[in-house]
Amino acid sequence: MSEPSQLDAWSAALAQELGIEEEALGHTGALLDVARDAAHAVARPAAPLTTFLVGWAVGTGRVTVDEGVAAVERLAARWTEEMPG
Repeated sequence: MSEPSQLDAWSAALAQELGIEEEALGHTGALLDVARDAAHAVARPAAPLTTFLVGWAVGTGRVTVDEGVAAVERLAARWTEEMPG
């Protein structure tokens, strides 16, 4: 068994500290992709805010993780095409 990465170790420790079930960590890759999309389409500071908002929407039951990720992907694609600069 390989040594966990720093990101995996941090995520597991943070989930425990926040009282979040570790099953939420199964979406790490999708959330990192969402952060990348926001950082590239908007600006770097949009990445953490975007993942926070997706998490908030999921946590309040407004969307599933997959729906939140898809919404960000759609908006980031439109943003890149429609926004000047």
